[in-house]
Amino acid sequence: MATALSCVDSNSHRFSSVTGPAIRKLSLSAFRNYKRLKLELSREPIVLTGENGAGKTNLIEAVSFLAPGRGIRKARLSEIDMVLEKNQEQVSGVIERRPASWAVSVDLESKNDRSVIGTGRDEKAAVVGSDKRIVRINGHQVKSHSILSNYLSISWLTPQMDRLFLDGPSQRRRFLDRLVFAFDPKHSSRVNSYTHALRERNSLIRSGSTDDAWYLALETKIAEMGVAVVAARRELVFRLIPSARRSFGPFPGAVLKISGDLECWLNTSSALEVEDRYKKALRLARKSRRREPLLIPGPHRSDLVVFHSINNMPANQCSTGEQKALLIAIMVSHANLRKIEFGEAPVMLLDEITAHLDSQRRDALFNVLGSLGSQIWMTGTDVSLFKALEPRAQFFRISDGAIC
Repeated sequence: MATALSCVDSNSHRFSSVTGPAIRKLSLSAFRNYKRLKLELSREPIVLTGENGAGKTNLIEAVSFLAPGRGIRKARLSEIDMVLEKNQEQVSGVIERRPASWAVSVDLESKNDRSVIGTGRDEKAAVVGSDKRIVRINGHQVKSHSILSNYLSISWLTPQMDRLFLDGPSQRRRFLDRLVFAFDPKHSSRVNSYTHALRERNSLIRSGSTDDAWYLALETKIAEMGVAVVAARRELVFRLIPSARRSFGPFPGAVLKISGDLECWLNTSSALEVEDRYKKALRLARKSRRREPLLIPGPHRSDLVVFHSINNMPANQCSTGEQKALLIAIMVSHANLRKIEFGEAPVMLLDEITAHLDSQRRDALFNVLGSLGSQIWMTGTDVSLFKALEPRAQFFRISDGAIC
């Protein structure tokens, strides 16, 4: 069983006591390059170091499955399975290796309780080539993954998100929806309902159907769900604005705006009025040539717009380091807001968090993370970049899917 290394540095950063949920034990089985792994943890920050490809990101990906959804990589469940040498079968004289279904289990400690949460790919479903994830709480299988949000909230930053301001609006919408979900677990189901109804309407149009009753039912659902999605996004952005725009140390603040037709309509009209206006727009678009989704209003056309608070430069025109700093500012503001409203900040998974940050920004980052009172997981290739955390943090060096 792995244990943490620590040493003393008088110039260290102080971390507040963790007030939110903390993972005290982590067990993996057949998870990517981890055949088996068991970690015992304190409530302090966790630093994972090692070469590229060692398995650092795989480890925090496993933790990310303690939240509803598909984890930090949004991978198919079958892609996570590790192929084990002993798990073989012979087919037509050829030895085939079958992947073992992955599993993750944690002991979670919160203020007044301790729970065992397990999740993984359903082995019975895997045998027939199906992707199904199961979740167990204290040994009992639950019907919906959404119950995980009752036990902890998880936020993450990965290197792939460094392109958030350069990629298309769809990436920023997904990012914003994940932030909303931390406050409103039903938001994800509304997004899914909206998307499904919109696709069904588009299929109906392409089929040449003239069933007005069917169209009306779908467009009513699209309007109800669409306005609810936009209102939730808009409300969260407004709540984040005051703290996100404030600079901390060398980190600039992020000025946030949300753009879109429905967002503008909500500035001057009630949600019910916007629903009616949206239904009329959908009906007019259907009867004209503007039938494609990109030509009609809705949350699928919204965008999160971000500016540098000091020079007012759009985020997509900022340097790589400034973009990373703006992204961190948003995530820290989000964590602080959750701490204010729920009494605890989310568990934070920060993959290669020190990349593109100079020493001044690293120090400022460690200080602000230390004030959150949440369990922080960080990864990096260079352990020296985390030296200031040594007295309080737990350090694990990873090599080829093992703690060394």
